[in-house]
Amino acid sequence: MAARDLLFELLTEELPPRSLEALSIALAEGFAAGLDSAAIGHGRIRRFATPRRLAVLVERCAERQPDRAIERRGPPRSTAYTADGQPTQAALAFARSCGVAVEDLSEITNDKGSWLGYRGVDPGAATVDRLGAIAERAVSALPAPRRMRWGAGAVEFVRPVHRVLMLFGDEVVPCAILGLIAGRDTQGHRFHAPRSIRVRTPRSYPGALRRAKVLADFTERRQRIRDEVATAALGAGGRALIDPALLDEVTALVEWPVAVIGRFDARYRRLPREVIVATIQDHQRYFPVETAEGALSAHFVTIANLVSRDPDQVREGNERVVRPRLADAEFFWNQDRKRGLADCAAQLGEVTFQGKLGSYADKTARVRALALEIERATGGGGDTVERAAALAKADLVTAMVGEFPELQGTMGRYYALEAGEAPAVADAIEEQYRPRFAGDALPRTRAGRALALADKIDTLAGIFAIGEKPTGAKDPFGLRRAALGVLRILLETPLDLDLSALLERAVAAQPVTRAGTITELLAFIADRLRGVLAERVTAATGDAIEAVLAVAPRSPLDAEARLMALQEFLSSADGAVLAAANKRIGNILRKAPVASGRPVDPMVFAEPAERRLHARYLEVAPQVERALASRRYADALGAARALRTDVDAFFDAVLVMDPDTARRENRLALLRDVRALLGGVADLSRLPG
Repeated sequence: MAARDLLFELLTEELPPRSLEALSIALAEGFAAGLDSAAIGHGRIRRFATPRRLAVLVERCAERQPDRAIERRGPPRSTAYTADGQPTQAALAFARSCGVAVEDLSEITNDKGSWLGYRGVDPGAATVDRLGAIAERAVSALPAPRRMRWGAGAVEFVRPVHRVLMLFGDEVVPCAILGLIAGRDTQGHRFHAPRSIRVRTPRSYPGALRRAKVLADFTERRQRIRDEVATAALGAGGRALIDPALLDEVTALVEWPVAVIGRFDARYRRLPREVIVATIQDHQRYFPVETAEGALSAHFVTIANLVSRDPDQVREGNERVVRPRLADAEFFWNQDRKRGLADCAAQLGEVTFQGKLGSYADKTARVRALALEIERATGGGGDTVERAAALAKADLVTAMVGEFPELQGTMGRYYALEAGEAPAVADAIEEQYRPRFAGDALPRTRAGRALALADKIDTLAGIFAIGEKPTGAKDPFGLRRAALGVLRILLETPLDLDLSALLERAVAAQPVTRAGTITELLAFIADRLRGVLAERVTAATGDAIEAVLAVAPRSPLDAEARLMALQEFLSSADGAVLAAANKRIGNILRKAPVASGRPVDPMVFAEPAERRLHARYLEVAPQVERALASRRYADALGAARALRTDVDAFFDAVLVMDPDTARRENRLALLRDVRALLGGVADLSRLPG
């Protein structure tokens, strides 16, 4: 089938840099979904994204949809013709609905009978006639939570759109998108090539823009920036620190990247490394440079969006911007050290944590008590964590953290050391916020772990207590991140702590109480735990995880140990059979429940199979219970395997629902005890039969 390349571009005002790649990916996926839904064959889809454009190039897009075979069944043949072979009204009406004469109809026969039928071909539509609707749906579905209007129209998009380009082969697709008629013109670099560029064919698009000083491919542009930054830093005798998130953001800010090396006054290198990085990287979007020894140098690399006739002027301009920011940071550093961290801590009562939950002084008191409990439960003495908790939030009132909020905890560590606090106290203050994000390092010290757990658990308890739990994508207090941080610390450190008890203690300490808080909080944590366990335990199924959680394990670490043992158990032939038998027992007991206190009476047994099962149960039960008590879950399940033969024989030879009431109740009580023994590690009834 004949095919052409397809090109679509939106030319806009500057798009949000942190959303650019997501918008680009979504546009390409939207086109792919639209073409696939319309059964239009195509080849590779290339995507392009710059600060002022989103574009896709679809290679080898079929010119038409494929023809579709049609088969319609009409009236039964017995009613389609009269006795003398003439078509009836039913046959004539069916032929008219198919647009053919009766004699052009065919016969459809199967084992159920014979009918009048029509077989034909529905020719596929021309692709060009479908492209406008496909493009419109793809644009409408872009993930832009905040859209805007411009001019006098009612059209909305994330930024004002100036032009729409859409070519199918060398022809313009006749359509209107976002109120604009599609054409074949685009624009090059805002300063180097601001005039319109006429695009002749889709494949000429990247080259035409490159000649107009626009590197349209996001991935290619990102690699060029990486290479140029590294080369510029090497030329200054150092190595560039290239943060991936910053690299993506800078890539989304420029169309024609040019690296420029700059420097700042060497005296600012006396500032904490994190302060310099925050100033240069987070606030100015420049790339820091470090020396061969690993210390920060006085150089940085910035990316300009043009080739300047006077590079020195560009460099001096960027240096001029950095200078006052570092001077401010130096001033904050000096002033904060004069006050001291203990004086800052005394001000926490004046700073609100949350309107219903009190001040940061109130939160500090709650966290201190909970951290001490955690510290003692893990074998610590408590002095370090008590002092660290008292000073943990003090840096929130410093001038430096006021300017650089991302440095909370980090500056607390520096100021604690400046004030002569023990290094262990300073480390715990910094580690209280770990892990800050997915993949971040965990607290390394015992006090740091206790403080981090207490801080996160107190936040979870407090925000749930006031009814502000996350909804949908909204999580203003970062509770999902806090919950995952708690689970990571407990599982990866590892710490075998009763999380339910800690949550209950934290909820009880809040100034606000609300019915159902603990239930909601435990369900919220359990949802996170399901995902974490699925990642950590190889091949764990959702059913296996639910079976483990159903027995309310005492800690996340306990849940993981049970799940690992269950996976090993189920991989054996005995395990799978016992799980199925346990499910069968559960079904019987649901229909005919037996009192939990009703004992099994061996004197009532009438069949050898039930006597053997009871004897085997009495033999195995102590082994399973000892293993469960010492949390040797694999051994517990391994011991339970000895029941398999006798359970199978019981169901083969014994009628559970015996007409005799005493026998029936006794057999149900035996099955109840066997099921309880099998369910000591996990609720096997949750597994598929």
